[in-house]
Amino acid sequence: MRESAMVSKPALPLAHPVKGAGWASFAALGVVFGDLGTSPLYTLQTVVQATGGQFTPQSALGVLSAIVWTLIITISVKYCVFVMRADNHGEGGILALMSLVGANGFVPGFRVMTGMGLLGAALIYGDGVITPAISVLSALEGVNVVTASFKPFVMPMAVAILLGLFAVQRFGTEKIGRTFGPVMLVWFSVIAILGVASIVRHPGVVVALNPRYAVDFLRHSGSVGFLVLGGVFLCITGGEALYADMGHFGKAPIRRAWYVVVLPALLLSYAGQTGYLLEHRSVSGNPFFMIAPSWSIFPLVALATLATIIASQAIITGSFSMTRQAMQLGWLPGVSIRQTSDRVYGQIYVPVVNWLLMVATVATTVAFGSSDRLAGAYGTAVATTMLLTTLLLYRAMRDLWIWPRGAAMAVAGFLLLVDSSFFLANLWKIADGGWLPLTFAAILFAIMVTWRTGIDAIRASLVQSPEAAEKFLADLKSGVIRRVDGTTVFLTRSTQKVSRLIMDHAHFVGVLPRHAIALSIVFENIPRVEGPKCTLVENLGEGLWHVVARFGFFEIPDLRLALGHVYGLEKAMDLDKAMFVGTRDLVVRKPVAPALAGWQMSLFAFLYRNSVKVVDRFNLPPENVVEIARQIEI
Repeated sequence: MRESAMVSKPALPLAHPVKGAGWASFAALGVVFGDLGTSPLYTLQTVVQATGGQFTPQSALGVLSAIVWTLIITISVKYCVFVMRADNHGEGGILALMSLVGANGFVPGFRVMTGMGLLGAALIYGDGVITPAISVLSALEGVNVVTASFKPFVMPMAVAILLGLFAVQRFGTEKIGRTFGPVMLVWFSVIAILGVASIVRHPGVVVALNPRYAVDFLRHSGSVGFLVLGGVFLCITGGEALYADMGHFGKAPIRRAWYVVVLPALLLSYAGQTGYLLEHRSVSGNPFFMIAPSWSIFPLVALATLATIIASQAIITGSFSMTRQAMQLGWLPGVSIRQTSDRVYGQIYVPVVNWLLMVATVATTVAFGSSDRLAGAYGTAVATTMLLTTLLLYRAMRDLWIWPRGAAMAVAGFLLLVDSSFFLANLWKIADGGWLPLTFAAILFAIMVTWRTGIDAIRASLVQSPEAAEKFLADLKSGVIRRVDGTTVFLTRSTQKVSRLIMDHAHFVGVLPRHAIALSIVFENIPRVEGPKCTLVENLGEGLWHVVARFGFFEIPDLRLALGHVYGLEKAMDLDKAMFVGTRDLVVRKPVAPALAGWQMSLFAFLYRNSVKVVDRFNLPPENVVEIARQIEI
């Protein structure tokens, strides 16, 4: 049985089935494109900082051309055309991609790919700490265009907004989420209108559609070009959300929203800001707010703040979903997960993730204090994740799509060239704050690897000889082991003929129930398992049954419901009154050849002790659950 976190309700359908692709695209605006949609708030501001605020017509147009073709190549082509094709039964995200190519485990031939997938997931958490901080700070700093007297209050107000945002997560976001789409549609409309107004005054910016301007700028700008490229990359932060949220809306609605609404609005906004750079040549401040009329600054700041809250909400919700996915796949310990809606499956709340994110985000906001300082920390994690996604995508091209080696290398090689350029450009940011998300990612990566290694070691330690099972069955048949009335389900990690947990129970208690079911729970590398969840592996006789329950990594299991669908069990015993037996083991280090190093053993023991209990994990009534404490050496 792999460790996972469960809630008190079975898998839920979507509350309001989307009536059409148009409505799904509209809804996707508020969930998928929050981060991408608010990137104009800080992208060119970061470029201004990298260049010292000095621009020539060639450099301004070169920056715009780089942004235009970054959006086209990375989002329009890489993600919308290729990455979203690599869906795991409709679901996306780098962990789903890792599982899709068969790398959900450190097995020979897949170790490197597994490491890449885990590192990519860990880096997304690091990005999740930075995104709310830089987004909210950027929005509030817009008031500085009108008055400098507001500046001392920007950081405290950002902290207050972030604290409120994390505090309301426990109530769920179903009702709030219904307003996300309309707010983001207004946002995209406003930034497009502001961009058009500036383009009308500076129509020459349209020549930046020619990629030659980007190439010439990067070729002649030297080291400054790398700094600028690190700023340009911020225009595609949030691109992973297109892939990660694919299962909620589908490919076509997300693509339609991108091509019809988001991409045109972003291009117009960036072009309008570049027109301002062409006119003034020397800039200090944020071009996004500088192209707006002075009378509109306060309403624009309010709208920008709403948009950044939505962007922050999206990354928080994504962190919840990825946590559940990682736990189901066996890479994180079980923690409490609450279903916040009885109608919408995706509405979940993970308290420990929420509060850890809150502490890290608020601390980051206070430590850096402004969006321009945070820009140095932003982008490093995302650039690395995108690079890792391309490497895994190549494996999907070869093994799943059966592309010829030449075609796969040509497409993946070109994408890898682009991703590598941004990756190298963002390495320059490490000393300026890029170390922060990388540190978060390294900690989480160590936790995931340690957890999986420890669980595999426990599973290996529970393996017993076939002779022991045969002797146990013989003792049952001869009456050496007394039987009592009742039905007990033993939750076991073992796939052997007779579970060691059953044998330990009989040894400690001295008796065995008349009906004993060894239930192995397996989470598959697919989002959902269709049809019956439980399968009868073997009826061992003497009242012993071996059953396997299989669930997808996006499902919320209900064990009693699943057992009731196993042919023969529902007639042979009363499952409604069955007792469930799990374990609460004490893990200690082997004196010889331990599976984990000293610090890893301490970390694993801490995680194992504090993982969620069986009652909360598998939708079981507390009065029907018993846990046995054992000492296991690994």
